[in-house]
Amino acid sequence: MSELNVVIADDHPIVLLGVREIVQRNCRFTVIGEAVSSTELVEQMRTHRPQVLITDFNMPGDDTYGDGLKLIDYVLRNFPETQILVLTMISNILILSRLEELGVAGVIQKNHLHLEIEKALTAISLHRRYKSPAPETRLAMGSSGHIEDRFQSLSPRELEVLRLFVTGMTVSDIARQLSRSNKTVSAQKVSAMRKLGVDSDQALMTYCFEARQFQ
Repeated sequence: MSELNVVIADDHPIVLLGVREIVQRNCRFTVIGEAVSSTELVEQMRTHRPQVLITDFNMPGDDTYGDGLKLIDYVLRNFPETQILVLTMISNILILSRLEELGVAGVIQKNHLHLEIEKALTAISLHRRYKSPAPETRLAMGSSGHIEDRFQSLSPRELEVLRLFVTGMTVSDIARQLSRSNKTVSAQKVSAMRKLGVDSDQALMTYCFEARQFQ
C-alpha cells in the first residue's frame, strides 16, 4: 500500500504535536506540512497537494479563507483530491451534518482525539469515510414558553447575528455580510448569549437548534 502524505493544521501547539505523533506512528502516513492558520493551511495545500488534510474546524482566519464551514468548503472545492478529517469540539448536529454533506472524510471530536484518529486514518487509507460516535449534547431547555420569552428578548440585530451564526458563519463573516465591525458583531453575539443563558458557542448553537430557531 502506497504512503499517503498528510498536512495537519491547528492553532494549538499541543494539539498539533499530539496529532503529528499519532500520524507518525502509522507507517502508511507521512506528515509533510503543518499550519496554524487558514492562510498557512491553504499555502501548505498549494505547495504539497497532500492526499490527506487533518484540520481544526475553528482556525484563526482572514478575509479570504475564514474558518469553519467557509474554510472547509474552500479546501474541498479547490483540492478535491484531498481527503479531509475535521477536528472539532462542536456537537451541534446542523454543523456536523453540513460537514458530511460537503464531503469530508470524517469528523473527530477533540476530546476523543487519541481514541478515534487511528481508526479514522485506517478508514482513509482504504478510501472510506469515517463515522465517529455521535457526540453527546446536554442542554436544559426549559418550557417552550420560557424559550420563546428568551428569544423575544433579543433585539432584531442580535437575532440577525444569530441567524447567520447558526449557519456556520464566523464573526468576521457576519461582520462583512452585515457591513458592521467585528467588535460590534461580537458584542451583539455575546449579548444574545447572555439573554439566552448560554456560555459558549457550542451551547449557543445547540440551544438554537433544539429550540428550532432559524430553521
